[in-house]
Amino acid sequence: MSQRPRLTVIGTGYLGATHAVCMAELGFEVLGLDVEQGKVDKLNAGEVPFFEPGLPELLSKNLESGRLRFTTSYAEVGEFGDVHFLCVGTPQKKGEMAADMTYVDAAFSSLIPHLRDGALIAGKSTVPAGTAERLATQLERDAKASGVELAWNPEFLREGFAVEDTLRPDRLVFGVRSQQAEDKLRAAFAPVIDLPTPVVVTDYATAQLVKVSANAFLATKISFINAMAEVCEAVGGDVTQLSKALSYDTRIGGRFLHAGLGFGGGCLPKDIRAFMARAGELGVDQALSFLKEVDAINLRRRARMVDLAREVAGGSFGGMKVAVLGAAFKPNSDDIRDSPALDVAATIQRQGAAVCVYDPAAMENALVLHPELGYRETAVEAARGADLVLHLTEWAEFREMDPAVLGDVVAGKHIVDGRNALDPVKWRAAGWTYRALGRP
Repeated sequence: MSQRPRLTVIGTGYLGATHAVCMAELGFEVLGLDVEQGKVDKLNAGEVPFFEPGLPELLSKNLESGRLRFTTSYAEVGEFGDVHFLCVGTPQKKGEMAADMTYVDAAFSSLIPHLRDGALIAGKSTVPAGTAERLATQLERDAKASGVELAWNPEFLREGFAVEDTLRPDRLVFGVRSQQAEDKLRAAFAPVIDLPTPVVVTDYATAQLVKVSANAFLATKISFINAMAEVCEAVGGDVTQLSKALSYDTRIGGRFLHAGLGFGGGCLPKDIRAFMARAGELGVDQALSFLKEVDAINLRRRARMVDLAREVAGGSFGGMKVAVLGAAFKPNSDDIRDSPALDVAATIQRQGAAVCVYDPAAMENALVLHPELGYRETAVEAARGADLVLHLTEWAEFREMDPAVLGDVVAGKHIVDGRNALDPVKWRAAGWTYRALGRP
């Protein structure tokens, strides 16, 4: 293989599109594939189908360079690529906790007949342990080409920081069964490895466990501090000060130790549930039983937010106008999958309030999922005439907002900070009633 292998990326959702663009930015020739012609047409026209800072500029740059293009043809992908990155989604099965492997299996089966001799498939999708072993058996059985192999190379992208995480990752994990497979992956990541970036070379099973283990740990840390917020509310403590004190312990650290509305999105919730489901299939469900409470604590925060908002509203939402700042599950993203902000907004509207939502990036997606809510083009317009304002996604725009600006348009100066990200001294000095989760 040449020093610069040609790469393909199967699936152009959040992971796949980001990976394809960033690998082209690193200097590789990249061909992305999606079965939806509309997605392919948009990407080839320079349009990113989701919000991710920095990605549109890199897409346009690398399309113009000729290093990057997109197709719907598995035959074209098979002929083109030396290393094929499998990046399709693994959503939660409807009505179950387990991961839906339909898309992974379909993409893998479609690619196999078109592989060239010596090709490597590198799985990046978050899958249940045992998937790579199963797919490797299928590849050995069905591939017509010789010398083809499978590796597992989990992704660790943070939405809002995905470009940085791809170009300058904190580690790479290679799950391989041969030196040849490792060498091909090293060639495919040579510019990143040269930074340098730590590389962990391991077996299939461990490589598959790394991503779900990381997500389980992060979810546990978030739910831990949110559990402490519940205790703080009971005894009159301040969870933000508690978190600050804990963060100075180097064994604990401050990252992911911020109490609030809890986690959402397309990864943490479904991944910890799929992890529990797979553990049950393997007969080690007791090892992960703590994740049930992690999930329960997370969902309880949404109910507690509704209760606190109702308390500030005087005991009932009937006839109230409520402004909601935030719809995405996190800032710097338009992702509304399992969004705590939208969950709270929809619940409050069902309980009698007229809810108006504003988000800097996620309005279009939110409108599709919750057309019953009201939407406005600015935070000021969402808050106009509101009896109560809820801060539910911690965009910088909201954190830096002048309380006096909103104070001029609301009917009542009452704000509930669901993310503990606003300055209570500043808001109270401007005449607002300020309440937050886990604080007096």
